[in-house]
Amino acid sequence: MSALPTRIEKQAGRPLTPLQIFDITAVRETTLSRLLMLYISTGLLFMLLPGTFLGVWNLLAISSHRAVDSVSAAWIQAHGHAQIFGWIGTFILGIGFYSIPKLRRLNSFALSAVWSSWGLWTSGVTLRWLTSIYQWHWRTLLPLSAALELAAFAIFFRTVAGHRPQDSDKSKLDEWVLVVIAGSVGLFLTLLVNFGITLILAMRGTSPEIPADCDQRFLVLQTWGFLLPFVWGFSSKWLPVFLGLRPARRHVLMFAVLLNSAGVLIVFAGWMMAATLVLVAGLITAVYALRVLEPAARPAKVKGVHTSFPVFVRLAYIWALIAGTLGIWAASVQNPQGIWGASRHALTVGFMATMVFSIGQRVLPAFSGMRLLFSTKLMFSAAAFLTMGCLLRVSSEILAYQGLVRTAWSWLPVSAITEMTAVTLFAANLLATFVRRPPSTQTKT
Repeated sequence: MSALPTRIEKQAGRPLTPLQIFDITAVRETTLSRLLMLYISTGLLFMLLPGTFLGVWNLLAISSHRAVDSVSAAWIQAHGHAQIFGWIGTFILGIGFYSIPKLRRLNSFALSAVWSSWGLWTSGVTLRWLTSIYQWHWRTLLPLSAALELAAFAIFFRTVAGHRPQDSDKSKLDEWVLVVIAGSVGLFLTLLVNFGITLILAMRGTSPEIPADCDQRFLVLQTWGFLLPFVWGFSSKWLPVFLGLRPARRHVLMFAVLLNSAGVLIVFAGWMMAATLVLVAGLITAVYALRVLEPAARPAKVKGVHTSFPVFVRLAYIWALIAGTLGIWAASVQNPQGIWGASRHALTVGFMATMVFSIGQRVLPAFSGMRLLFSTKLMFSAAAFLTMGCLLRVSSEILAYQGLVRTAWSWLPVSAITEMTAVTLFAANLLATFVRRPPSTQTKT
């Protein structure tokens, strides 16, 4: 029998009836669901306003001047920070806090930690965006923003580290948990490097803009070192269930994480060609380990979502392979600015955003009080617009920035508007889902 009733009775300081225990557990679950919705809603706001809106504005300016340097690099970096940390990072923290079994014991510190982490993280990301755009007292506020983000993660880490498995017989962590831990280490290193960079800029820089060579390596740490392992870990956990795949080749996936980590380290050593080759080798190994491009063993579970859900998940991994291939190409040519940009966009939008659009709309409604997704048609429309916009952006960025097709400059605004439509539909669908009342507890999903 579960030890949960005993823990609840200890916290209450008296014996409880089964009905009282059920009521307390239901209240706790409702509280966690609301906190998760707060994190997800905050991430959506970062995605829409400082993230996508600023990105569209930047791209319109670049297209009109037909020159990449027509927009401040600090603005471009502010856009990227809002997307990676403000959107994806906030999602990850919210899901992580929700998923920690320790929180379901309703330790009062744990719940206050969720609020504290949200406040620090949101303040840090917001301050970073405002400082990069307006540059007001940036020598003080830029490192402060990085310190706030580090503090938020420290609270998150302390809560995670304090968790102990409820099953005393299970002393060994599952491989997917180890992969997510690797992603958490990547996030910590990313935040630590970010803090170091902001300190150096504050002491020696002339603006909050990160130098191009340093930014290139930092972006590899953010995307390959932080984001990819998180996606691989949750893919190993969820995709066999959702897509009907055979179980992941777990030891092969761990080897893929090692290759990926080695590739990131090689980037910081300055050997870009070797690094891209190792990173792509790790990615191919992960795709093989996850079986994501292999035929399904069972029908996919598409109840409550659009039936195209498995197609877009597989398409996301194809985008990741395209991103890796473009990275190898960029490392092998001179003046590869457009190719690097296309590679990053294929990875962050083609892979990461498509996975969030697909998996997010599959699991977040259920986590948020067992709600049902507001509209499966909106889910499909958002993913379709995102795919079209990403395809147009990746191709036009190569053709325009590399000087191959002059008319491709005019395609950039179209790609921006298309992707902005996609993220707006995605946000509207999730927010409408949160606003709706959850079905009765008698309803099964």
